Amino acid sequence: MHYTERMRGLRQDNDLSQKAVADILGVAQTTYSQYELGKRSMPIDFLIDLCEFYKVSADYMLGLSNTKN
Repeated sequence: MHYTERMRGLRQDNDLSQKAVADILGVAQTTYSQYELGKRSMPIDFLIDLCEFYKVSADYMLGLSNTKN
């Protein structure tokens, strides 16, 4: 599974809009949308922020593991 699919899935599982997650990261909704669609690479700092926010491991977020923690 590609990390963009994990990002979208975690956002939807938590009933969050792209705008809400973009606000958490401090970026525009359009920028976050490009991260989620894989059109723009997400900075590692944002990956860490999302892992902490969703309380999942980086391996899970990157699709390297199916274990969340």
